[in-house]
Amino acid sequence: MNRFPEAGPQSPRRTMLVLATGFAATAGLGLAVLGLRRLLQAYWQRYPEPKLVKVAEVSRIFIYPVKSCKGIPLTDVEVNQLGLQKGPLKDRQWLIVDEKWHMITGRVEPTLVLVSVSSENGFLCLNAPGMEELRVPLKLPKSNPVKMCRVWGCNIEGRDCGDEAANWITTYLKNSKAFRLVCYEPSMRPRYPKEKEPLFVEKDMTVYNDTSSCMMMSEETVEDFNTKLEKKVKIENFRPVVVVKDCKPYAEDTWKGLQIGTAKLHHRMYCTRCVFTTVDPDTGIIDRKEPLESLRRYRQCDPSEKHIYKSVPVIGSHYGIEKRGVIRVGDPVYLIVDQ
Repeated sequence: MNRFPEAGPQSPRRTMLVLATGFAATAGLGLAVLGLRRLLQAYWQRYPEPKLVKVAEVSRIFIYPVKSCKGIPLTDVEVNQLGLQKGPLKDRQWLIVDEKWHMITGRVEPTLVLVSVSSENGFLCLNAPGMEELRVPLKLPKSNPVKMCRVWGCNIEGRDCGDEAANWITTYLKNSKAFRLVCYEPSMRPRYPKEKEPLFVEKDMTVYNDTSSCMMMSEETVEDFNTKLEKKVKIENFRPVVVVKDCKPYAEDTWKGLQIGTAKLHHRMYCTRCVFTTVDPDTGIIDRKEPLESLRRYRQCDPSEKHIYKSVPVIGSHYGIEKRGVIRVGDPVYLIVDQ
C-alpha cells in the first residue's frame, strides 16, 4: 500500500516528505540514514496507516443520465465530484421540466422509467415504447436558452435541449402539459446538499439528483426487505448507483469511510423514500401503496434521529465523494478503520 497517498501541501504526510528530503540533503549519508529511520518511526507512530477491512463487494453499477428514466447498467464507472460518469453520460445531468421549469419525475409521470438512454456519435439517444428514437446533441448550441429550473425547492440552471426533444417527451407522456428537456453544463453552479440536509459537508455537490450523487444499497438489504412483502420488489425500485453484496442486510447504513477501487466515499445519511418506490421498473405502472406502506412499518429511523428524518421511511444510504476514482463491478468494498 502506498504510504504517501495524495495529500495537500499542508498535510502531515507531505510535511514529512519535505523534512526527510531536507534532512538527507544536509546531513552526512550515514547520519542521514539513521536519522531518517528514527524520523520515520516517530512519524508512523503518530500517524499510523489506516487499516482497510473488506466488508462487501461491488455487484452492480448504474447511472441514470436523464432523471427518472431507465438506468444504464455498467461494469465500471468514473467517480467525480458531481457523481458517476461513463464516457459522455453523467448521472442525472439531464432533467425533464414542465412549463414553469419545475422538475418532472416518475412520481407524477411513472412511464418515464421505460425511457431508455444511451449515447452514440455525439448524441444523447432516447427510446421508448411506441416512439421513434430521439437524438439530442450532447453539445448543445449556445443559442439554446439557459433556464433556471426548480429541483426540490432549489434553483439550478439547465440549457434547453430544443423543440424536437420537447415535442418527443410531450408526445410520449400523453399529457395536456408541455414538457421540455434541459441539460446541466460544467460552467453552471451545482446544488449543495448541505443547504437542505445538515449531515452533508460543504464540499458535497450534486446536480439534478434528489439528495446526493452516490446512493448505495446492498443486495442483502433488498432480499431481507422482500421477506416482509407479498409482492417482491427489485433493487431497481430504489434506483441506487452502487450495489454491493456479501454483507449483512442494511450494513450500508453502518459504514463510515469506504475505499472502493481508487475512489473514497463517506457515509452522510440514510436515503428517505417516497411513492416513486411503488413504480414497477418493468411496466411503468405506479401502485402508490407497496412497498412504501411496508417501508413505513419496518424501516423507520431511530427515535433519536426523528428530528432529521421525521416519519419518512428509509432504506439505502447516501455517501459523499471524498476522493475521485474508478469503481468496477467485482471491486472489494473496504471499510477505512483509523488505528
